[in-house]
Amino acid sequence: MATTDFTEHSAVTAGPDGRRFDLARYRDLSLLPVLVVLGIIGFAVSPAFLTADNLLGVGQQATELSLLVLAEAMILITGRMDLSLESTIGVAPVIAVWLVLPDHGARFNGLGLFPGWAAIPLCLFVGALIGAVNGFLILKLRLNGFIVTLGGLTLLRGLQVAVSQGQSIVNVPGSFRYLGSASWLGAPAAIWICAVLFLLAGSALAWLRHGRALYAIGGNAEAARAAGIRVDKITWVVLILGSLLAAFAGILYTGHYGSISADQGNGWIFQVFAATVIGGVSLNGGRGTLFGALTGVLTLQLVVNVMTLAGVPPLWNQFLNGVIIILALIVSRFASGEKQE
Repeated sequence: MATTDFTEHSAVTAGPDGRRFDLARYRDLSLLPVLVVLGIIGFAVSPAFLTADNLLGVGQQATELSLLVLAEAMILITGRMDLSLESTIGVAPVIAVWLVLPDHGARFNGLGLFPGWAAIPLCLFVGALIGAVNGFLILKLRLNGFIVTLGGLTLLRGLQVAVSQGQSIVNVPGSFRYLGSASWLGAPAAIWICAVLFLLAGSALAWLRHGRALYAIGGNAEAARAAGIRVDKITWVVLILGSLLAAFAGILYTGHYGSISADQGNGWIFQVFAATVIGGVSLNGGRGTLFGALTGVLTLQLVVNVMTLAGVPPLWNQFLNGVIIILALIVSRFASGEKQE
């Protein structure tokens, strides 16, 4: 019977006692010292950095981005990528609100086809539908995944602006507001929700057969297929789950700020890739962990927070994100273990 080695892409050496020593695991922890250094710098810049209010605020602001990173990390591990996630976080809530809000004579008029409680299920359905369509185009029609999701990003962004008529929607359902603004046990509910989702997804990738299959598919799809893994089906499910998570991130973001902007999610995909790659997830597939991806998100958010406390103008944020992306690519290139040409 054919078997698949899920650790064939990891750097492995023998320790002093003869046991195998996996360097890849330590690569996933490489950002922990960076987080400690950022904490020290932040405290030196402002004593307010280590206060509960500030740290919870950083966590709250990281929740929506972390869900997109969770989605992209799983997709990248399977050897694919999805650029349309940044549009899904905006268009899914817009369409859901459009379907439930009644016509009240304002510039933005809803159809009122569904009751208010249906807003969240509709939003999640739109997200799942986007992922299903992407999967059909990529896996059934065999179109280039990068071009398909890039086209989806543009198409969905245009749909979001057209449906919202280019303005912010402030009359959002109460169910949206609750998840984004509620507190559980002294911390924002969104933080608890993200922690649980990362824990469940990370456990699935580590211990469940279908979860570990993602690494086999990303490492060598043909070998995985020969080993009996249903490559296309699993990849399709991952694309749907990714878009579903992006739609859920849209719900949390809308509830957090109490409105849906016409450009919600615009430009987020760059931060998503930066956080994912510096967290140790390979752009070539088959390598990385969700814990590493989460530390990538926290690193980006702490950098922005420290800059804000230091009085650095937010106009520099975009420049900083670009620098981080380039550094992430360099780190990925040398940490992957690939030989230089």
